[in-house]
Amino acid sequence: MKISIATWNVNSVRAHIATIEQFLAARQPDVLCLQEIKVTNELFPLELFEAHGYVHHALHGQKAYHGVAIFAKAALPLGKVTRKHWCNIEQSRHLYCTLPGEVELHNFYVPAGGDKPDVEKNDKFRHKLDFMTDVSAWFKRRKRKKNRFVLVGDLNVAPLETDVWHHKQLVRVVSHTPIEVEHMDAWYASHDWVDAVRHFVPEDEHIYSWWSYRARDWSSADKGRRLDHVWVTPTLAPGLLSAEILRSARGYEPASDHAPVIVELKI
Repeated sequence: MKISIATWNVNSVRAHIATIEQFLAARQPDVLCLQEIKVTNELFPLELFEAHGYVHHALHGQKAYHGVAIFAKAALPLGKVTRKHWCNIEQSRHLYCTLPGEVELHNFYVPAGGDKPDVEKNDKFRHKLDFMTDVSAWFKRRKRKKNRFVLVGDLNVAPLETDVWHHKQLVRVVSHTPIEVEHMDAWYASHDWVDAVRHFVPEDEHIYSWWSYRARDWSSADKGRRLDHVWVTPTLAPGLLSAEILRSARGYEPASDHAPVIVELKI
């Protein structure tokens, strides 16, 4: 079975209903994973997604902050839905379920980490590193050759020099610091993950999925970072068919500061 999976930090579902409508009118991924939905499960606008054929859903919402959601078309029922908390903190940042073909789909929203990359002065940065450490250890304990996992989300780290617009200027900026990259590398190694986007895009090519709201003309300035990722376990890697960052969606109004990432694969 060939499926498409999209991941997108929408920066509030209710504030960006029109933005999501534009995306769904342009694209119809089989599975849609959202981060930073910023709404409780009870108040989530399900009718928007049901109108576009997403009859299956799993929500892990939170009032005003964080939150993740997974939607799927009729042919892809979601099974074994699990809502998980990390670091003994009840924040809605991780949701996973199963898809047909014994595929386990993980949707993450990693803490941003605040402004200062210093664990002594910034508890948010400490939380971010602890979060990645705990997740890495969990996947390492679950590592099996037969595992068919897909991991998507706003991981809030741009690991490669070409995942940011200017490595030297950003190497001390949260999301691209060496210690964050080190933690992401450990997570990546925890299950020998394959980066689905870099599977198709050479590592020497600059690509981004996030552009700050602060830029007056984000597209011309192009000071982006690749914070949104899709990974697969080695068993699924041979089935990868394509990957795309839908840059044009960053220009939708009202805009999320993230663009969707869409991957096609056989499962």
